[in-house]
Amino acid sequence: MPRYSRIEIRKQALNFSVGHFTIFSEKERENLHGHNFQVECEITAPVGEDGLVFDYGIIKKILRELCDELDEHVILPSKSPHLRLEKQGEYTAAIFHNERLLFLEKDLIILPIANTTVEEFSYYFLNLLTDRRELSNKGIIEITVKVSSSPGQSGCATWKLA
Repeated sequence: MPRYSRIEIRKQALNFSVGHFTIFSEKERENLHGHNFQVECEITAPVGEDGLVFDYGIIKKILRELCDELDEHVILPSKSPHLRLEKQGEYTAAIFHNERLLFLEKDLIILPIANTTVEEFSYYFLNLLTDRRELSNKGIIEITVKVSSSPGQSGCATWKLA
């Protein structure tokens, strides 16, 4: 019978700084502002005869790459029912209620999420992790990703093997 262990990865380097605004309703949103988001991950997998679940440096490398992709951008959600995005040459217009906010393409990343919240960011990272081929044969039975916008304010998403 296999032994399972949970590996918890909390590294200061697993972070990304982005501009965003949270949308609360069809007429209310935050002002554009920024956060230094922190990413953590817990993985449960079998412990091998060598005393390791696997080289979890793989997880750190993947998370660092994902953080680097988002770092120093403005993030907008493509699935918000209250935000419309229109390309206008080298700009993207974010249309919210009676406002039109223009962003340079080079400064912007549009993610397939409903809002730019810690809850959505945690699911975004989790979905990307569960799709990674490097992790498919590691016997992982559970992954939890936590994204924090400040100490004491975070969202978690969990995947479990059915």
